[in-house]
Amino acid sequence: MSAAESLVQVHVPDLGNFKDVAVIDVLVKVGESIEPEAPLITLETEKATMDVPSTVAGVIEKLHVDKGGTVSSGDLVATVRPVAGTAASPESAPAAPRQSAPAPSAPRPAQAEVPTPSAPAPAAVPAPAPRTDMPPIDEPGFSRAHAGPSVRKFARELGVDLSRVKGSGFKDRITHDDVKTFVKGLLPASPGAPAGAGALPAVPAVDFAAFGPIETRPLSRIQRIAGPRLHASWVNIPHVTQFDEADITDLEALRVKLKDAAAAQGIKLTPLAFIVRACIKALQAFPTFNASLDASGANLVLKKYVHVGFAADTPNGLMVPVVREADRKDIYEIARQLGELSEAARGGKLSGAQMQGGSFTISSLGGIGGTAFTPIINAPEVAILGVSRSAYKPVYREGTFVPRLMLPLSLSYDHRVIDGAAAARFTTFLAKTLADPHSLIEAVP
Repeated sequence: MSAAESLVQVHVPDLGNFKDVAVIDVLVKVGESIEPEAPLITLETEKATMDVPSTVAGVIEKLHVDKGGTVSSGDLVATVRPVAGTAASPESAPAAPRQSAPAPSAPRPAQAEVPTPSAPAPAAVPAPAPRTDMPPIDEPGFSRAHAGPSVRKFARELGVDLSRVKGSGFKDRITHDDVKTFVKGLLPASPGAPAGAGALPAVPAVDFAAFGPIETRPLSRIQRIAGPRLHASWVNIPHVTQFDEADITDLEALRVKLKDAAAAQGIKLTPLAFIVRACIKALQAFPTFNASLDASGANLVLKKYVHVGFAADTPNGLMVPVVREADRKDIYEIARQLGELSEAARGGKLSGAQMQGGSFTISSLGGIGGTAFTPIINAPEVAILGVSRSAYKPVYREGTFVPRLMLPLSLSYDHRVIDGAAAARFTTFLAKTLADPHSLIEAVP
């Protein structure tokens, strides 16, 4: 028998009166080994969905259909090279149609394979046990999930609730890969993380138009990129925020005194330049704040450089440029860098390199307003400083109240790395440094 004669062709079984039925999923790939009755493709009519099974065990030699295409009864689906010692069924068994929302049923036990007399009986392979750390299955939701029988069986074996799985197949159909991706998302991100930590309750979908007129606007490109990162940081990092105040009365007086000379050199000397310089001193005194956890979560990476990022408000959304080697720059060079990077951010001209490598971030809302806020850590950093609008307050000194310009500070930190006492010491040191502005304008060695 020639090689061509040994190949088996699998056809679409009798579909009755249905023609040009949509192929919504291709469940196998060329070169993949399959067993008899293994589903090859999934079809969908207006009333039901069905799988087309293989009639023989073997290896997929060629696929003759594509996802998104259409087929009719008798069309060629796949060419299979049978495993030695197996034979194809005389004809393809009809594919069993099913309703799109079948009632849930327990998976049938796999039939034992009968070995041929010439070969020893293969060892029985136990079916994977359902994971006990999975969220409980919502049976009505499971039954309504848009998935084929093989995917449903696979999900049952793993204990996955299909109602929680987002489909990526044709017409949002759930595939085997979607189930695997869902399970991977439930695995702990680092040693010691609780199993199932990634399982979050879904936010219910709401038809807002039912309550009145609406307008839908797409998120900006920056929002689409930043949103998932902020969400991941908030979900994966235990945030705690330490609030404090710094007396910047003398700092502001010194800044006003120096700003004209700085402007003559083309430099805009803003309060943020002084805050950056003060943060550098604090990071040098408390190196744990200038660190990151490694990928294993078991080690702390202490950075010997200080790259300070700052949140820049742009027409397209929030961006975080980075002042690199900030510890090697004096107050004027820092101010110059802040101005240049801010201008590039507003003009959409920041390069990727200018937004990478930050070891600590400052988010200053002082020019807009507010008294305090809880900034989200810019992972993989372990801390971020929020600065709100300064205001004059009566401060009790030497038996009397005097007006002092007070700057609100909001320090969010990763509680896995930094405890409350360390955070309080950091903000206390930072406040004292800001209250001594002459130390901030000293030359950098």
